Amino acid sequence: MAEQSSRPDAGIPLVPRFTGQGYAADQVEARRAWVERQLGVALPMVGACAIPSEQMRGNIENPIGSVQMPLGVAGPLVVHGEHAEGAFYVPFATTEGALVRSYERGMVMLTRAGGATARIIVDANVVCPTFSFDSVADAAAFAARLPTHFDALKAEAESTTRHGRLTAIAPRVSGRAVIVSFVYHTADAQGMNMIVKATERAAEWLVANGHAPRYTVFSGMSSEKRASGFLLSGGKGKTVVAGARIPADALRTYMRVTPREVVAFWHDTVVGHLQANTIGFNGHYANGLTAMFIACGQDVANVANAAVGITDYELTAEDDLYASVTLPALTVATVGGGTMLGTSAECLAMLGCAGAGGAPKLAEIVASALLAGDLSMAAAIISGEFVNAHESYGRNRPQPAP
Repeated sequence: MAEQSSRPDAGIPLVPRFTGQGYAADQVEARRAWVERQLGVALPMVGACAIPSEQMRGNIENPIGSVQMPLGVAGPLVVHGEHAEGAFYVPFATTEGALVRSYERGMVMLTRAGGATARIIVDANVVCPTFSFDSVADAAAFAARLPTHFDALKAEAESTTRHGRLTAIAPRVSGRAVIVSFVYHTADAQGMNMIVKATERAAEWLVANGHAPRYTVFSGMSSEKRASGFLLSGGKGKTVVAGARIPADALRTYMRVTPREVVAFWHDTVVGHLQANTIGFNGHYANGLTAMFIACGQDVANVANAAVGITDYELTAEDDLYASVTLPALTVATVGGGTMLGTSAECLAMLGCAGAGGAPKLAEIVASALLAGDLSMAAAIISGEFVNAHESYGRNRPQPAP
């Protein structure tokens, strides 16, 4: 007689595995049917998947279908960038009512005021491994010698990738450890997996050649998918700025507020941000970023670092408003990841950003869109329309069938 297991998880079945990792259409269907039986649910909408299951390989494991999100479009948004020039209609995937309407209101005002100017200041991504030593003296000596190894480290790192380019290394001594920033240009890819592999190769070279006894490839300093003060200095993704001068009459016409009211609002809310020890200052970058990231197949968890930034409102000598946003850690891509899957490719095509060469253009559009969203939110709060807007657009009231 078999001995009965005392483990509390004994007998709990695992998700079915299949040969070839289970991406064939019949395997996906069988896995979904198993979930339905196991949990007593029906998943017809999950199964109504427009993405061929074989195309999901490399993007997800144990696929059972796909989810659907409402997709809206806002615009026109006129952008004057080095990469994005013209009027754009921006896709937002969201279930938050009033969001698209709010962003569109800001976009229309910016467009009527002449558009937003956008520039990319830094275009890089970074991995920060920790090298551990036996003493402070050893750590300091390693940091001092490290720049002399740059050419060798560059050759090792770039041997692992066709696209990533190591552009700089920067050591920081902390006790008897040294955190080294490996800075890369990743072209149109988000590139984190790519540059971690490259950094691992370079770090292994340092250890193999006796320059360091051991390392950990992630120190946490790079702030991948988390907010931190490190991000404000730039270098984690694209540092992008967007700004516009908005005449007082345009603010009154489209937002029913004055430039002085917007600047006073900014002062009041900056104080609140300081009290909360917030990193940076903005109204709701995360709203627009999440909706655009989902629509365009971005790595949505990068909203955590991309939403760190600074919105600034200034009164000009002519009593107009100058509004700007600074995004020091915007991580966007137009190749790799989920950018070519189904609707993601279509949404990037809407913006003229699909494929190689599109990432800088996408970054300038995103920054300009966030400027529009923060202006609209600020005005809604100042004018007392914020609550009513959400009551009108943000409550799901299904209409009864006729």
